[in-house]
Amino acid sequence: MSPHDPAITGKKIRRFATNFAIVLVVGFLMVHVIKYFHERSLASEATEAAAAPAMVDVITVGDAPASANLTLPGETAAWYESIIYARVDGYVKSWSADIGDSVKKGQVLATIETPELDAQLAAAKAKLVAAQADAEFAKTTYDRWRDSPKGVVSEQEREEKKAAYGSTAAQVKLAQADVNRYEALAQFKQVTAPYDGRITERRIDIGNLVTAGSSANTTPLYRMTQNSPMRVFVDVPQSAAGNMKKDVEASITASNIPGRIFKAAISRTADAIDAHSRTLHVEVDLPNDDQALVPGTYVDVAFDMPSQGLPQIPAAALVFRNAGPEVAFIDKDQHVHFQKVTIARDNGNSVEIGSGIAAGDQIALNISNQINDGDLVHVSEPQK
Repeated sequence: MSPHDPAITGKKIRRFATNFAIVLVVGFLMVHVIKYFHERSLASEATEAAAAPAMVDVITVGDAPASANLTLPGETAAWYESIIYARVDGYVKSWSADIGDSVKKGQVLATIETPELDAQLAAAKAKLVAAQADAEFAKTTYDRWRDSPKGVVSEQEREEKKAAYGSTAAQVKLAQADVNRYEALAQFKQVTAPYDGRITERRIDIGNLVTAGSSANTTPLYRMTQNSPMRVFVDVPQSAAGNMKKDVEASITASNIPGRIFKAAISRTADAIDAHSRTLHVEVDLPNDDQALVPGTYVDVAFDMPSQGLPQIPAAALVFRNAGPEVAFIDKDQHVHFQKVTIARDNGNSVEIGSGIAAGDQIALNISNQINDGDLVHVSEPQK
């Protein structure tokens, strides 16, 4: 039989196909067996991990600090801040101070043209001259009648001349008062700085019509401030208000002036708690000779206050539940017990605890809400 016989060739092909199918089946079974054992291994590891104690970070409560530092947000404000309005009606003739300029007390900032006021002053002066002439004539007449021999003129006529002279003298005083008033107003044609300071806003230009007064419909001419010393305003929470006394030291920092700390002390307080915010308004006077600080700057104010002798913990150690603030206390067997505490003073990132914990206790930080009272945990290296 020839090797190229069609029957022999067909048998070889069928044998090859059978062997190939067997290889595929074996490979498929091996893949599934491997996958099965891998999944069992992962499930076993997951079960073990779920059963293992949760890892928690703990701290050891230390002794109360000798002093406490309370940092609160504050805002700078100018020592003086003035909005300058026109005192006379008219037109802006010129201005010589712009925003950012440092000015001295009495320095001319702008000049106002006042045609109506000028005319009123001229008319008042003319009336004064006429009144003085009338008074001089009345005085001469009265002197002549007063010195006349008795019997030449009657006493009634003498009194009438005296009264006429008194009336003209009063008219002179009234006319002089009008002149003085208009001359006083004329001095306000020049707008001057009320103190040494800095121009922060200019609202006028040449030719602008300005009106005297400071009503809601009146446009101000300038805004200026005096920035040394600088005021710092802080609203202190009620829990810390009792420690805010005059001369308590404060350290002020601003993010736009890195690396610099301004030292000062409390100058005054409102001595009353605001009924809406439950805060105490505190002011700190801060030297600012180099003008490093400007009004309206956000600052951090750190007050150095005496300690109340209470343990202090990070705010992250607090757990707030329906019963109030608690901490997760870790016992010697590494079981969790939630302990109710009272907060004596909230310092922001840290809180002083009035009751519930003591120095040496271990408490958890940022504990998961999946951990329940009595659960076993694995603690990391305790930190004070």
